[in-house]
Amino acid sequence: MKRKILYITGNRADYGFMQPVLKKIHAHPSLDLEVIVTGMHVMKEFGNTITIIKKDGYKIHKISAKFDTSSGSAINFLGTFLKKLGKQIEKIHPDIVLVAGDRAEMLCGAIVASYCSIPIAHVSGGDVTSTIDEHVRHAITKLANIHFPYTRMSADRIFKMGEDRWRIHTVGSPGVYHMLHQELTPKNELAKRYNLDLTHPYLLMIQHPVTLESDEAPEQIRRTLSAIAELDIQTILVFPNADAGGLQMIKVIGEFAANPNIRPYKSIPSKDFFSLMKHADAMIGNSSSGIVEAPSYHLPVINIGSRQAGRERGKNVLDVGYDSYEILHAIKTALFDEKFRNLIQQSKNPYDRGDAALKIVDVLESVVIDKRLLQKQLRY
Repeated sequence: MKRKILYITGNRADYGFMQPVLKKIHAHPSLDLEVIVTGMHVMKEFGNTITIIKKDGYKIHKISAKFDTSSGSAINFLGTFLKKLGKQIEKIHPDIVLVAGDRAEMLCGAIVASYCSIPIAHVSGGDVTSTIDEHVRHAITKLANIHFPYTRMSADRIFKMGEDRWRIHTVGSPGVYHMLHQELTPKNELAKRYNLDLTHPYLLMIQHPVTLESDEAPEQIRRTLSAIAELDIQTILVFPNADAGGLQMIKVIGEFAANPNIRPYKSIPSKDFFSLMKHADAMIGNSSSGIVEAPSYHLPVINIGSRQAGRERGKNVLDVGYDSYEILHAIKTALFDEKFRNLIQQSKNPYDRGDAALKIVDVLESVVIDKRLLQKQLRY
């Protein structure tokens, strides 16, 4: 019998970087993949991205649990999703539940699987960021039975949390390998689709709300957009996520609708997104893609605020606060400072360790599911 792997996805970000893993599971002769789809994927205001997942041909289970866009609160989502997920997992009866990152959907999956005595495999544990993301990621680590950290530093943090070394497999980022080895959208097609003049520079922007700063989120993104507007530079802007403050940020984006250089999109397919990243002159915002994937393209990144505080980074990142002048100065540095741009060309990506997806799938296929795996204890 094939070993059944259940993956839980709640937004475009986790699905994007986990695509190569899911494809390899789906194609593996000894593994069977099923996917639970929820959260932002089933929300019209964020692009209804469940349609993208359906095209990939996996067996999916839709759970209609949505974030409260009026407040961005995850409380109602957590309660609704947790209740529905328990019933769904009992029906699916997977051998392993696979989760990635630090979102509420993943925490719910780890909780349900733990109480159902199903082993949990967690991708990207041990990272350091900020606010609720930090708490949720480490909570999932303590619930997980198998760990797939991106870097050695993250693996060491997991070990220091009392996890056994044999449970920890340092694999790198599957998103990085996927980005570097997939066919990209041709430049001329990309330019036409996103109305870009590639003889001039352009920015790729993603700025999310920060949990403990949700009330300030609208003004934070307004300062970023004001700096961009002053430079009069082409900008492809991807909507923020559904966390508290996200809807208010989207309203601020609407204030800049008259600016022809600022072009907002609810969602962008991963192939196009990586292609835009490949040819962009700089990236701006606070997305993890600027920290994890962008170094492999030697792409300058202006990282704004506290959302990625403490995360390992390459030499491509310029950290700034929420000040328009500081942001404007960093954009100019990223675009025109030859010394900085030359330094980036020589730097390495700490998240690139080869084919992470293959390493993950090999462990999922070969790991022995027994009492030793399920019965966790602090190693000290």
